[in-house]
Amino acid sequence: MKRELKEQIKQDELATGLEKALAWAATHRDELRIGVGVAAVLGAAVGALLYFQGQRAREADRAYQDALSAYSAPVAGELAPGADRPAGQVFASAEDKYKTAAAAFEGVERRFASSAVGLRAKYYAALSRIQLKQYAEAEKALREVQASGDRGLEPELARVALADLYRLSGQTDKAAEAYRGLATTPQASMPRDYALVCLAGTLEDAKRYDQARAAYLQLVEEFPASAYAAEARARADYLQTAGRS
Repeated sequence: MKRELKEQIKQDELATGLEKALAWAATHRDELRIGVGVAAVLGAAVGALLYFQGQRAREADRAYQDALSAYSAPVAGELAPGADRPAGQVFASAEDKYKTAAAAFEGVERRFASSAVGLRAKYYAALSRIQLKQYAEAEKALREVQASGDRGLEPELARVALADLYRLSGQTDKAAEAYRGLATTPQASMPRDYALVCLAGTLEDAKRYDQARAAYLQLVEEFPASAYAAEARARADYLQTAGRS
């Protein structure tokens, strides 16, 4: 009974509200006419803005996909002898490929700098620069991506790429610090066991055998089920038996 009474009260309140609204509309026809006109103009403006934003998003995606196609395209010298030539672009050399990709990604970043696509393009442009051994330009771009404050995946990917850049460019101290940071950050994009094997490999390449062995042993201890555990154990044993610890 109480529930029926409540429902009736709600219906009465709704009816009363509608009656009041109709009464107000009858006595404020001119104001309402103006208000409807303003609402129509605002609605048209919102519709135009949404269309423009959608068009921009489609343009950004097309430009990004074109750049990504260049980045992923094969190089003629890498094709298997006698293999059919793949559809699409094939580059004469890796240098041509990554120069083209870097320019294309940087074009996307300039045109759509404030969008997520622009940030992603900046990241891939930096990867292309790494392939060209243009480490200073790549580092600058990756640091900007990392510091962008974006909540997407790109800032974390840039952190990983910076570690790899330091290793490739022979900056052992920076590489080791970066890999250690990734190995101690549970939410990092790079798996922690892989970060440790990269750290150990970097130190071993730099002939810091005692530190390398310690990193290998840390991997085995903390991640015994890792796909890298057997390799890490073998490298640690080798460094010890070879008298390099």
